[in-house]
Amino acid sequence: MNHRLHGIEAFLLLVLFSSIAYAAIVEHVFHVKNVLVKPLCKEQMIPSVNGTLPGPTINVREGDTLVVHVINNSTYNITIHWHGVFQLKSTWMDGANMITQCPIQPGNKFTYRFDITGQEGTLLWHAHVVNLRATLHGALIIRPRSCRPYPFPKPYKEVPLIFRKHYCPFFFWNDDLNYVGILNLRPAPISDAYLINGLAGDSFPCSKNRMFNLKVVQGKTYLLRIINAALNTHLFFKIANHNMTVVALDAVYTTPYITDVMLLTPGQTVDALFTADQPMGMYYMAISPYTSAHGVPVPPSNPIRGLIVYEGATSSSPVLPLMPYMNDIPTAHRFSSNITGLAGGPHWKPVPRHVDEKMLVTMGLGLDPCPPKTKCIGPLGQRYAGSLNNYTFVLPERLSLQEAYFYNISEVYTDDFPNQPPRKFDYTNFEIRTDSDFKMMFPERKTSTKTLKFNSTVEIIVQNTGIVTTESHPMHLHGFNFYVLGFGFGNYDPIHDARKLNLVNPQMRNTIGVPPGGWVVLRFVANNPGVWMFHCHMDAHLPYGVIMAFIVQNGPTPETTMLPPPSDLPQCTRDPTIYESPTANVDLSY
Repeated sequence: MNHRLHGIEAFLLLVLFSSIAYAAIVEHVFHVKNVLVKPLCKEQMIPSVNGTLPGPTINVREGDTLVVHVINNSTYNITIHWHGVFQLKSTWMDGANMITQCPIQPGNKFTYRFDITGQEGTLLWHAHVVNLRATLHGALIIRPRSCRPYPFPKPYKEVPLIFRKHYCPFFFWNDDLNYVGILNLRPAPISDAYLINGLAGDSFPCSKNRMFNLKVVQGKTYLLRIINAALNTHLFFKIANHNMTVVALDAVYTTPYITDVMLLTPGQTVDALFTADQPMGMYYMAISPYTSAHGVPVPPSNPIRGLIVYEGATSSSPVLPLMPYMNDIPTAHRFSSNITGLAGGPHWKPVPRHVDEKMLVTMGLGLDPCPPKTKCIGPLGQRYAGSLNNYTFVLPERLSLQEAYFYNISEVYTDDFPNQPPRKFDYTNFEIRTDSDFKMMFPERKTSTKTLKFNSTVEIIVQNTGIVTTESHPMHLHGFNFYVLGFGFGNYDPIHDARKLNLVNPQMRNTIGVPPGGWVVLRFVANNPGVWMFHCHMDAHLPYGVIMAFIVQNGPTPETTMLPPPSDLPQCTRDPTIYESPTANVDLSY
């Protein structure tokens, strides 16, 4: 018996030391500076990380510690957000501007250090100051620990695909365009092109010889790690004559899902297996915009293409994919809602059945009164605003929200974000019939938070409204993944729709598109102390205030207690204009 116990102890020690041996410290230096580049037809001075667009790809394994030294030699205040990383016990490293930290000011630096725990797949990093993520972004790839295989056949190669928007000129950084003048542009500026791994392809004469090419071997399978880093646009993606098998969303494994088209909202990622199983030749891959709003400018409809080239192919006439229409809501909804989670797979936890906090959050756009003697571009001659439960979120100015919470500093935020909208109405068919309806169009401006008890289960019914327009808004939660229990159109029915929720194997994500004129039901466990943003990931809607914040209280043990901030945490300037977006009333969405 004693020998057997010694054997078990030795085995447990071996497992422990093996886990330690597999963990590594992965270190990077990000030099942020303005560089002269020519991504399309003309040279432009734009901010970049290490002089590349997209920025460097970070490769880690689950269990590693990531250390990134950010040196800001640009002319802009910046933060870097590690989109989708839980930041367990490292909430100060989340990189949310004026939420978890003040920005890194020009000429300063800050080191992000955190563990990658309980996650595998594709995520991204990006700047979290308005507009800067257009060029400050890159892939964050988390592979399993060395001893653990993928829960799908091992691919022949792995290929990151990063989609983003390009503007010409870069109006939010071009000194020739002052920000006051741009506020009254109508129609709003639209992007000139989309890029695949920094290349615009043959859709423009000046870039016809600059296309992303993926050379493949017939019969081999490739893992595509796909990221939508566009500021504000949902994107369809297809490969001519080929299917793809989705195996993960937002770094969470899924039940394999075969599709010939996919949709990614800004900030979403998809891992998909692609097999070169067609006749030898050349095939276009393509992205095209999806827009669900009504009465707004839309981007060019011509797809941006890359190329799949079979080894040994002799044909020089690539096959074109047939892309969905720009407003193909059924195709977008079918892809977004049909995928399920890989129940029982790595890092899977069953859906909690008991709910402690149940919230109905109405979301969408609203209006803000136009200042006297000013011409504004919104409906009824007003400015645009954003709304969650009829609150427009205002970023703190003198210190970050998390510092105010940690040090118990008053008059920075209010702890009064409601579990319900101020009144019930026909959310998706809004009409102005009374003075009360008119007032609903003008949400209250405040820095409002919702406090959650540690380890409580939270359910959020996010209900899209038609106050200005119905539109798909990609809602992103920092610090957590959430179960996506169900989608639908119209107003959520708490009796009929609740019966259709998936409590067995729902997909898990950190960013989800709320159907236009519809709803989505999310559930998560608040087991990560700190202050966490919940916001629309369309960058134009951040200054509009489609934001709220959860404050998750400490747990009962030191392991579940929020740590003090690092000694080098950036400090705020007292100049409030630094943190107010100069494009706060420009609709950059389309």
